[in-house]
Amino acid sequence: MPNTGANAYPSRYRWLGLLGSLALAAGGLTSGALPAASTGPALRASGGAGTVLVFAGLTVLTAAWLLLGTPGRRSTGRAAEGQPPPTTRWLTTTLAWWAAPLLLLPPLFSRDVYSYLAQGAMRAAGLDVYADGPAALGGQTAQQVPPVWQHTPAPYGPGFLLLARAAAPLADHPYAGTLLLRLSAVLAVAALTALLPALARRLGTDPAAALRLGALNPLVLLHLIAGAHNDAVPLALMVTGLLAATRSRPLLAATLITLAALVKAPAALALPAAWWLTAHGGTEPTRSRNRPATGAVPPRAEQLVGERRRFARRGRLTAVRGGVAGGPGGWWRGIRFGVAMAAVAAVTTAAVTATAGTGYGWVAALTAPATESSWSPSSSLGRLVAGLAGVAPEGPVAGARLLGLALAAGVLGLLAVRVVRRVSEPLTALALGFGALVVLGPAFRPWYALWCVVPAAFAVRAATTRRAVELACAAIAFTVMPDGFEPDAAELVLAAGGLVVGAAAVFLAEQQVAFPERQPA
Repeated sequence: MPNTGANAYPSRYRWLGLLGSLALAAGGLTSGALPAASTGPALRASGGAGTVLVFAGLTVLTAAWLLLGTPGRRSTGRAAEGQPPPTTRWLTTTLAWWAAPLLLLPPLFSRDVYSYLAQGAMRAAGLDVYADGPAALGGQTAQQVPPVWQHTPAPYGPGFLLLARAAAPLADHPYAGTLLLRLSAVLAVAALTALLPALARRLGTDPAAALRLGALNPLVLLHLIAGAHNDAVPLALMVTGLLAATRSRPLLAATLITLAALVKAPAALALPAAWWLTAHGGTEPTRSRNRPATGAVPPRAEQLVGERRRFARRGRLTAVRGGVAGGPGGWWRGIRFGVAMAAVAAVTTAAVTATAGTGYGWVAALTAPATESSWSPSSSLGRLVAGLAGVAPEGPVAGARLLGLALAAGVLGLLAVRVVRRVSEPLTALALGFGALVVLGPAFRPWYALWCVVPAAFAVRAATTRRAVELACAAIAFTVMPDGFEPDAAELVLAAGGLVVGAAAVFLAEQQVAFPERQPA
């Protein structure tokens, strides 16, 4: 039987993914989110062959990523013998290969980066970005922003506006401004490639698997690098804060996570998880001198995991690794850490807000990403109810969104109870909590899923759960068009054609490798 597993030929999937990234980049030159000088007032890209290339490349890239994580099947082929799974170093190099073709492109899959530039230019001009949209700025910079966002205040915290303000001198040069903001995203992704394996080792999970899911992920390549979204920086800050929490450094953890939340508010959800880790002793490293090179969890770590689960079933309040005993002393430690972390978070918020000079209008602007046309499960439910009742959609959509947020709050409360009762680990609960906010929130965009995926990368232990998350990421990767707008019928046909071309390329590549294995020796 031919061996198609990644363990036998990991390098061929690296090359296959590079081919997909190159095709995606070539197509994005004509079908991406191009500056208005190339698209005209409609801001729509020409599409055509570029759309076919983008979806063909996306299919090949996503397939290579999935195949890279497929367990190898045993083969009698000489090349398959003794091949270990990819290491973190190998995966980091692969990420660099796949990302390289995307670095110098115009934005792909979204025009949000042009909004970032406009908001930075507004701050430079002394305008209030939390009261007005880019239309108040006018000029060439505002022309890059889609009409739906022209009058929308910035939904980001003052931490991000400091970064956007630094890019303001390039706001009138959209390509150069995009490269500058993409540089910050690339540096954040580079930080993630180092942080994810380190945090996974602290937690006793597979560092290579964490890197592959959390950084070498099509959603990271498409939206954090190619799309230059500002989610990259807060994700890196949040993971750094959680790593500090596992090392029992609560004040540093609170500072870093607060900085992340001052870029994008959802990061604040990690503060309770960081408090729990520090108040209960964090974790101890699971290193072993006999640790396999594959990054697998050593037997001692597996034993600790089993002990943790047994203690959870018995309802004990003693941390398994490096924890503090329950009772008055343990609770007093938790209270002290909680007060100290809350104080640090408050001071950090005040300092960053004062430095940015924006005031606290950003608190009221947090709902800005949800417009009347925004898609999410709750918004779709509201529109369905409005259609069945024959009424205007505003009321039902608003009610459905409130219901979704209430359900998300209920899920978060349930997860907190499970952590307190030691039924669930705090970082697993964090990943599920982000998932609830993403699914039940008022607006959904593909890059929002990374807020759930990144914590899952180092928290999830079961291989079947990881595979389910990977398949979800692969499906989400195909939900947006290269220019960031909704497709028409012609563009859907072009996208389908690209999918067929990409699938055929993957099939032929697999058959080409498998053919020599079927030949007689």
